[in-house]
Amino acid sequence: MGPTPDGVRTAGLAPAYGAVRARLGLVAALVVIAALGWVWTAREMQGMDAGPWTNLGSLGWFLGVWVVMMAAMMFPSVAPTVALYTRVTKASSALSPWLFAGGYLLSWAAAGLVAYLVSLVGGRVLGDALQWDHAGQAIAAGTLFVAAAYEVTPLKNVCLTKCRSPLGALLGSWRPGPTGAVTMGVRNGAWCVGCCWALMASLFALGVMSVSWMALVAGLIALEKTLPWRGIVTYATAALLFGLGVLLLVAPHALPGLTIPAGAVMPMH
Repeated sequence: MGPTPDGVRTAGLAPAYGAVRARLGLVAALVVIAALGWVWTAREMQGMDAGPWTNLGSLGWFLGVWVVMMAAMMFPSVAPTVALYTRVTKASSALSPWLFAGGYLLSWAAAGLVAYLVSLVGGRVLGDALQWDHAGQAIAAGTLFVAAAYEVTPLKNVCLTKCRSPLGALLGSWRPGPTGAVTMGVRNGAWCVGCCWALMASLFALGVMSVSWMALVAGLIALEKTLPWRGIVTYATAALLFGLGVLLLVAPHALPGLTIPAGAVMPMH
């Protein structure tokens, strides 16, 4: 006698439930890693916030802290994408989602390297101009104005669309095997860098070693990627960045959490 209809349904649903539980477990693991990253970052950055254009230290130290920061800031919002990758590609290896996440962080590590090189060159070229009581304050405010303007550009819209609806990008860039997982993670991370680089630039202008400003930027990124009212959120973010730029320029003491350099030279490196 063949299996009952109920038996057929149960047998068919069991693997599906198992896959859902696996994806939920993956999301939970990424969120836990992000939480640990926040704890570690808060501990390591304690007392290091020197305000706009904080000294970045050595390259190795900065990149290490930067990668942990990106995991803390980005993993909660990218976790659904990693789960979607697992579902779409039907990854046969439990390692593939983690390779995808590693590729994603690799894109942000490259962005951090570029930021470090820009800061190094800027510090050598501009020199004393980066002092807060010279042009440092105006440059920081200008960085926030640029970040606000980028929020409403077509390029930002394209990159944000890829981040909010990654299915098409995943299907269009599918590659098999472990190398493919890393490659797809790198491509997804590149779209995210294109979406969020200006917000990260604003973090440098406010204090890259400040956990408070880091949390604000991370919150803005999460809202842009998850809330359904994309246009409203994007314009609200642009308005907030513009407002912060104005306050930084005319009334920096009115910004809670901002560390104002006390007339000291604030080299980028």
